[in-house]
Amino acid sequence: MRLTDFKVLTFDCYGTLIDWETGLFDGLRTLVARSPRAMSRDQALEEFGRHEFAQEQETPAMPYSRLLAVVYRRLAEAWGVATTNQEADAFGASVPGWPEFPDSAPALRYLKRHYKLVILSNVDRESFRGSNARLEVDFDAIYTAQDIGSYKPSDRNFEYMLGRLEKDLGFDKPDVLHVAQSLLHDHAPANRAGLASAWIDRRHALEGWGATMPPSGTPRYDFRFESMAALADAHKSESE
Repeated sequence: MRLTDFKVLTFDCYGTLIDWETGLFDGLRTLVARSPRAMSRDQALEEFGRHEFAQEQETPAMPYSRLLAVVYRRLAEAWGVATTNQEADAFGASVPGWPEFPDSAPALRYLKRHYKLVILSNVDRESFRGSNARLEVDFDAIYTAQDIGSYKPSDRNFEYMLGRLEKDLGFDKPDVLHVAQSLLHDHAPANRAGLASAWIDRRHALEGWGATMPPSGTPRYDFRFESMAALADAHKSESE
């Protein structure tokens, strides 16, 4: 299997293209500082991941900006910290300010010359709009949890994406390579959907799972890269 076998790259955005852990922790600093419990960055992110995943299962149709505000209040309660709706809403609205990984936009510009580029994200469209400006590329299609009414790792999200790719763009499953960081949210359902996938292992130098819950078992992936730059370089090497 080669990268040049595919015609479409479908991307998770947050954790893969956007540095969501930096964005999340910046938004949680106030709660962490007020908490009577001493917490490292990764401990705070791991607790966020547990509450976020639980809330996504409880309210799959809730837009992500609202869901983040609920998770903020859940964390405040769990950590014994007083907060306000204003603080929770500010956290929910923080997604457009989350930074891109430095290699994301250059890699996407290169890949755009060779593939159709598609987003499959757990956020809402308004939140993604700010991130899209940071990524500096026009995606050929954008599918969000808000459009679908469920959050990854639900199989519904991948079924929706594949149906739209076939109907709107004329591509079938063998044309598609799914590119993502999260083994739980993306590679496991990609396996179930019969999709090839590339793991962008952004946390390769870190212990644990960070803001993402660990997967059950070990999902398969067909390629592994530590960055988007490495993916783009691998494609260049294949094309020479």
